[in-house]
Amino acid sequence: MEYNLADLFESVVDVVPDREALVYIDHPGTGAERRLTYAELDAAANRVAHHLIDSGIRPGEHLGLHLYNGIEYLQTVLGCLKARIVPVNVNYRYVEEELVYLYRDADLAALVFDTEFTERVAAAMPRTSALRHLVRVGAPASDAPVLPTVVDFADIEASGSSERGFPPRSPDDQFIIYTGGTTGMPKGVMWRQEDLFFSGLGGGAPTGEPVKTPEELAERVAAGGEGITFFPTPPLMHGTSTLTAFIGFNFGQRIVIHRKFVPEEVLRTIEKEKVTSMSLVGDAMLRPLIDALNGPMKGTDTSSMFSVSSSGAIMSETVRAQFQALIPNVTLLNNFGSSESGFNGTATDDSGPDRGFRIRVNSRTQVVDPTTYEPVPVGEVGRVAQRGHVPLGYYNDPRKTAETFFEKDGARWVLLGDMATVDEEGVVTVLGRGSQCINTGGEKVYPEEVEQALKSHPDVYDALVAGVPDEKWGNHVAAVVQLRTGAGQPSLDDIQNHCRTHLAGYKIPRQLVITDSIQRSPSGKADYRWARSVAAEAAR
Repeated sequence: MEYNLADLFESVVDVVPDREALVYIDHPGTGAERRLTYAELDAAANRVAHHLIDSGIRPGEHLGLHLYNGIEYLQTVLGCLKARIVPVNVNYRYVEEELVYLYRDADLAALVFDTEFTERVAAAMPRTSALRHLVRVGAPASDAPVLPTVVDFADIEASGSSERGFPPRSPDDQFIIYTGGTTGMPKGVMWRQEDLFFSGLGGGAPTGEPVKTPEELAERVAAGGEGITFFPTPPLMHGTSTLTAFIGFNFGQRIVIHRKFVPEEVLRTIEKEKVTSMSLVGDAMLRPLIDALNGPMKGTDTSSMFSVSSSGAIMSETVRAQFQALIPNVTLLNNFGSSESGFNGTATDDSGPDRGFRIRVNSRTQVVDPTTYEPVPVGEVGRVAQRGHVPLGYYNDPRKTAETFFEKDGARWVLLGDMATVDEEGVVTVLGRGSQCINTGGEKVYPEEVEQALKSHPDVYDALVAGVPDEKWGNHVAAVVQLRTGAGQPSLDDIQNHCRTHLAGYKIPRQLVITDSIQRSPSGKADYRWARSVAAEAAR
């Protein structure tokens, strides 16, 4: 049996062609929106696929998506999958040097980009010899640089064939997710589509039971009804949002996307579109929604909502409680996973600054010794690992692949960067990324647990924690803090006294830096390099 994402999508289209698949809301305040049924989205993706094939892009070659959120993003991903071309996400915040690195490292043969990025593409392209085909979304500005052989996306939509007629596909067809940015250069995680379906996309089963045959997916969609509206609010350029969209497609349900995250517009869309399931990234996205619900959007009808999930960063106990007080009937899910493993598990209800980030993991996840790969005893620190449906490795990086992926007991495993312990019941407590661990006086401190304690302080709006070189301790724990609007000015003593109620003494911040805003990625992930730099500069 073979599972290919394009084949599976087409099987869903064939049983619910007239069901609404995708709703796109443009810039806030414009009122512009587009709606596509499953049949319309399928036809739109076919046009892209035929254009790429006719333009000489071959199966297995790589296409970059340098785009904001939009129908064109998901349409192009689907078009790539149909044509057996490998989609590659491009971080739209990257500047010229970073783009040159990614374009080269990913061996991009083609690029679909928003017209806003024309200058960056024009600057990077001369240094990327493999990139030979460009597709531009949107009309160029009058003073935009001239690009060679660029095709307008609108022309593809107007002239391309809407029929299928593609050669057979394979479960080995790849899907690459570039990840990174908090440490080092980005890495391309290579997934077989079949493995991604069963790991990152849950096997297409709402009940959690994997489908036993590819045909069963469409049978379940045909037998079930509609009524779920998924709303991935982070940028689609981050794997979690695109995969959330594909989960919705595999359920035969509706996906709503915004061009950018604007809290007030998100809440308006929840009310208007009767959103049921929203995904975001941690406090950085949940907290602005709380502020809007307490302010200009007070009284918004959110009664359709039944779940809010976070991956990539956790929703702290304090912020979750604030949101739950405003929308009591919503289930808040702190999901744990990564681009390298897909879904690993969900946090327990008692996770928090006092007990840590506790995860009920799936049966394929263990905490292992990183040198022997054997499970660690209860209470000992190891690294999270997952077996079975895992990626092939990192594209163009055999050394990192060898460090991260291994064979054991006849199965393929991935060794994640997260340090953790496991208790007698099999519940895993995630301590944090080993690369961010602070060694202070011989003790190990993980930033995430200190950040949880800081965020429970009534004056703290957001926080990151980093290690700063220290003559006495080797490194000391530094807290970089953004205060709430109208909050007082807490001193280091105030912060330390608060943290002592949640943390052991050696974990208490020895330095406090108050900043106007915390720097994060567009999806809300922590920028620890920035936090370390800010704290080190303040310590001089």
